Amino acid sequence: MTKPAGRTRGATIKDVAARVGVSPMTVSRVINGQAGMRPETRAAVMAAIAELSYKPNVAARSLVTSAELRIGVIYSNPSAAFMSEFLTGAFEEAASQGARLIILRAPKGKNPTAEMMKEFLASGLSGVILTPPLGDSAALLQTLEEAGLPTATVGAYSEANTISVRIDDRSAAYEMARHLVDLGHRRIGFISGNPDQAASAERMAGFYEAIRESQAEAAIAQGDFSFKSGLTAAEQLLDCQPAPSAIFASNDDMAAAVVSVAHRRHLDVPGELTVVGFDDTIPAVTLWPPLTTVHQPVQKLAAEAIRLLAQRISVPGNGDGSRQQCILEHSIVHRDSAARPTTSVPPARPQIVRRSGTP
Repeated sequence: MTKPAGRTRGATIKDVAARVGVSPMTVSRVINGQAGMRPETRAAVMAAIAELSYKPNVAARSLVTSAELRIGVIYSNPSAAFMSEFLTGAFEEAASQGARLIILRAPKGKNPTAEMMKEFLASGLSGVILTPPLGDSAALLQTLEEAGLPTATVGAYSEANTISVRIDDRSAAYEMARHLVDLGHRRIGFISGNPDQAASAERMAGFYEAIRESQAEAAIAQGDFSFKSGLTAAEQLLDCQPAPSAIFASNDDMAAAVVSVAHRRHLDVPGELTVVGFDDTIPAVTLWPPLTTVHQPVQKLAAEAIRLLAQRISVPGNGDGSRQQCILEHSIVHRDSAARPTTSVPPARPQIVRRSGTP
């Protein structure tokens, strides 16, 4: 007696992936028509789908993708405005990638503790994104490398074998400082950012380059990208004799603090004091007057970090152990907080203003 023929098993997404030599997540991305795929990879996947007569199952496709792609995001940034922009971009891109984000908030301005990292790494991550200033932490990068996790950094200048997504901070700061010089300012204050963050040094270098070219006078105060540090730095700069006619803060939070101090001292902005910032986050448009600032595309930085990390995870061996840089464009956004100085000021020698105890 012959046995009845068994039901023929249809091809699965794993069969297609095995035929091409890629991951099931890559097959899913091709089926969904998502951007960022290599043309040859897309063509090979589509050919395998045709050869195997694979019929995608929407529910199964979603489960495979979400199960495979779990991206961790670690942050300790003191700027709530920056993180709001960052997480908006990250969540939107994660949704388009079918990825799940696992968020770890470290102590403000510090690395996560060993216990926090142990629990985080045990959550089945596919890769990790480090937000500023954590991308410059050699210790944290080493921990992730030892765990074998693909890593992307945002706004960092580390030489580690990671995906690095940022803007050209030096060029951006130079352009803003040149704008102030071109307006006629010759006494310009600058509030630097977190001294442990490479972007802070790059922004200061760009500022100094413009100052040296113009032979203007510079007054420098140390901040840490927080509103509170901006208050202290603004008081120090405005106590200088003579005071600067313009202050360039390394982020919008600190620029907002400068405007607050100026209002408290009954200084008209920009009539008596020009104030400019960096980032183009929410404070830049909610202040009065709204800030002239460097536009750093924070949402795009986050989205690109997610996209590139997902791409590296999806194809085994795709860039593993190599450094990959992606530099996005910045721009100067002109609003109402910058104007020409009311009186012309002759150039003078630079002076440095720092908080007590700061090296």
